[in-house]
Amino acid sequence: MRPATNLPISLPGWRHAYSGKVRDLYVPDRAGGMAGEGSGADLAPVETEHPGRLDDVVLVVASDRISAYDHILPTPIPDKGAILTALTLWWFEQLADIVPNHLVSLDVPAEVAGRAMVCRRLEMFPVECVARGYLTGSGLVEYRRSGEVCGVPLRPGLVDGSRLDTPIFTPATKAELGEHDENVSIDVVAAQVGAHVAARLRDLTLAIYSRAESIAGARGVILADTKLEFGTTDDPAGPDPVIILGDEVLTPDSSRFWPATGWRPGRSQPSFDKQYVRDWLTSPESGWDRRGDEPPPPLPVHVVERTRARYLEAYERITGTPFHA
Repeated sequence: MRPATNLPISLPGWRHAYSGKVRDLYVPDRAGGMAGEGSGADLAPVETEHPGRLDDVVLVVASDRISAYDHILPTPIPDKGAILTALTLWWFEQLADIVPNHLVSLDVPAEVAGRAMVCRRLEMFPVECVARGYLTGSGLVEYRRSGEVCGVPLRPGLVDGSRLDTPIFTPATKAELGEHDENVSIDVVAAQVGAHVAARLRDLTLAIYSRAESIAGARGVILADTKLEFGTTDDPAGPDPVIILGDEVLTPDSSRFWPATGWRPGRSQPSFDKQYVRDWLTSPESGWDRRGDEPPPPLPVHVVERTRARYLEAYERITGTPFHA
């Protein structure tokens, strides 16, 4: 087990540009050192220190941070960033014939080896591409209210954990850090990116879900739903941009994985993700009021250990190989 990582660090040859809930983004730095933090404006073209490649890469580093209820928690989960990175790389290989991805190289600074990737710099489409094969979460809430999810009508009588007759595309708008994504219809996506690109994003999302559900199912794991992000190196408003898979892919942070042996529709399902953290935060033991103004408390050791074990089990069951930190 490696020491847990939480904050961005100085990396030779790279300059920290942005931090999200889990990932830190770096851009090449000619001076070879940290030039200070910035924003999206820092992604101006610069020369890289990788021969033969100019102004087209970023360094994506997965930290051990964990978030819940729109808060980044003060306690990291050891090895989480490395597990997410290893699982993403594994899925990239399984999906290579469906869609290209943003990976360029694993030649990264030693300080972040195993949890970082050099990636193509993409212009991201402003939508979270979500595929659902089972009804739960925000989809269940919407279904109970209207009988639909993102404008897609579903048959009556479904309950929490029900398998859908056909997987559905349920996109969401991208929210700022600390805000909720908002489920929308494909018509809203089409208004943002054009009908042709919206249809391509839908078809790619469902194709990836179908492939991943089949692979996970053969290993005794249900893929209930997953969130994907796509970008392009072309003009995203162009007539037919090349669509590239970015960000992380099919990890417990972006997907709901359930052990098939524990699936029982009509209740909350056991899962390979941070549900153990969510459950503890809302339990009397934590003493935290989710509706209040106070941030969440630090996680106790037993919650950290159980959560790490769930991420580790997800990796090893899905890939069929042991994880080596």
